[in-house]
Amino acid sequence: MNSNVAKILIVIALIAAVGVVLAIKYAPTETDAAGQEGGVSSAPADQGAAENVTTPAAEPQAGRDERSKALPRLVDLGASKCVPCKMMAPILEDLKANYADRLVVDFIDVWENPNEATRYRVRVIPTQIFLDPTGKELFRHEGFFSKEDILATWKELGFDLSAQEPAAQAFERLVPAKPDTRPRETVCYMCDQDIPARGQVVVQTDKGPVRLCGPHCYFIMYSCLTEDRTGFEKRVTFTDVSTGEPVAATEAVFLYGQEEQTGRPWIKAFAGRDRAVADRAESGGNLLALAALQEKELSHRCGFCDRACYPQDAARVLVADGLQTWGCCSHCALGVAARTGRDIEVHERDRLTGEPVVVKVFEGRIASLEPPTAVAWFGQRRTPDGTWTSAGCFHQGFFTHADHLREWVEKNPYETGRMISIAQALADKMKLTPAQIQKACKIGECAPKADPSI
Repeated sequence: MNSNVAKILIVIALIAAVGVVLAIKYAPTETDAAGQEGGVSSAPADQGAAENVTTPAAEPQAGRDERSKALPRLVDLGASKCVPCKMMAPILEDLKANYADRLVVDFIDVWENPNEATRYRVRVIPTQIFLDPTGKELFRHEGFFSKEDILATWKELGFDLSAQEPAAQAFERLVPAKPDTRPRETVCYMCDQDIPARGQVVVQTDKGPVRLCGPHCYFIMYSCLTEDRTGFEKRVTFTDVSTGEPVAATEAVFLYGQEEQTGRPWIKAFAGRDRAVADRAESGGNLLALAALQEKELSHRCGFCDRACYPQDAARVLVADGLQTWGCCSHCALGVAARTGRDIEVHERDRLTGEPVVVKVFEGRIASLEPPTAVAWFGQRRTPDGTWTSAGCFHQGFFTHADHLREWVEKNPYETGRMISIAQALADKMKLTPAQIQKACKIGECAPKADPSI
């Protein structure tokens, strides 16, 4: 074999070897889908701008509007099976749908187009590259990036994409539509609803009696007390629903049933077993002693603040690795992400219509929101010293649209607070320290509420 033939064979072998290396480097594997292996990793790496060089911009698609060339461009490089990439997909679709006149958004699947990973110098997927209208790279980010962070980054780079959004969305009511003139003894300590004549529960304290609208609100209060609860039930009286007379909690007999359509529990208290048995013949249910009732009432707890709740009233929270818990209110549901430090998915209902609202949280930020128009109500009260504080879990909620929130507020004349984005509601929870989370929603020593007119 002469030397020329040998050289040619060596070159062919080298080309084949390079081809094999590239195929292995960019070929998606089952582990790639979890973001752990492969030539382009999906695990978050150091964030920040790349070298100050011009990134090669892909040629405009045939027929692309000429006007788009004068717009900034966001290029997301990822893959169809990479978990963080899939979390980016609804965000990219949202940007494409609602910012088409302000931003060009492109997605490149580097597993299907491995040359693009090299072209854009991609180390980690997903990677978002921010380009000015001339194609010059301004910034890049590696890993999941929320819509709010994307818009904030564009603003820092000099492109305020939200400037054209209507400002009329903001809504607040800081003064009740009408004064709450109800006598305090007729208003539930926990939920602020009217106390029914034959549903009242009274807790005696050194500072006076605390009144609640029924057994469930009593157990909610009981679950978040910080005082020593030994013998606490000796200070409590329920109301016999058949006579309207008070009966000591330790002597009461309870009838426990569930609503046929919703499965939500109902509870009736009686001074004696005979009365409970007679009522059961008409309404059904099961007879329970106080200890058994308490065990049932405390069996479901909020995953954020640990308050007792009914699943029928609460937000369902799916936590990473298949765990499930509840949020006693929409804001506490978001707080599960702060308390656990894990990704969550919140399933809540519009407080006006009952329509579903689904929030996915990834790495402490909103990954997706369905519907995208959903907003939150942050119920607040002014304290005697003039500062504002949360009005409590019973005064928070999600709504599929701002119009629903406004209508709900109008139907609840005593409500005060502000409309905020669900992203802001999450951010407020993520800022809490472990000590603040530990104290969240705890009411301390049970005591009567101050007169709101003071």
